[in-house]
Amino acid sequence: MRDDAEPRLAAREQAQPFQRLLRTPQPQVENPERPDGTADGGADGGPGTGIAADGDIVGQVRKRRLPLVGDGAGVWSFVHIDDAASAAVAALGHGAPGVYNIADDEPAPVAAWLPELAAAVGAGPPRHVPVWLGRLAAGEVGVSMMTRIRGTSNAKARRELGWEPRYRSYREGFRHGLDDQAPTRHLLIGTSSVNWP
Repeated sequence: MRDDAEPRLAAREQAQPFQRLLRTPQPQVENPERPDGTADGGADGGPGTGIAADGDIVGQVRKRRLPLVGDGAGVWSFVHIDDAASAAVAALGHGAPGVYNIADDEPAPVAAWLPELAAAVGAGPPRHVPVWLGRLAAGEVGVSMMTRIRGTSNAKARRELGWEPRYRSYREGFRHGLDDQAPTRHLLIGTSSVNWP
């Protein structure tokens, strides 16, 4: 009989950042001038998110416990919390009612951004695991995040709100936004959507 408790424990540890992402509360900010409108933070969270110098995902990357799964073709969009806040402010005075995707200008596949994040935090390159192993470690949602999800375009927010991100790409955010320790200097995962009913 073989003892495989250690691989299962490692798999559980690797899945934890993804599981925390799924449980992140959805912040909302009401617009007092337009009581029917809200700014919705989507699945991003806020200060202390996973992609910050002290974040869970960065910690996993430093330990080389966040591998590339399969082809790493899942496309992610990133937004710095300062950019999400400036978009919410822009939405208060501009744009028609609707949904505005708030993200950087460069959605990128995991195979591109994960090695860049590893380099930015001084970690070794991410390991690579096949999809079947990724599914055991992180479940179907984790595999989907690594292989199938699609990024988003911020074109409508740029056009209608006159908004543009300070960190235009994940590279800029990883290089310049991770080391800031002030509470408003964190990167967020995914896309913020600013909703006006």
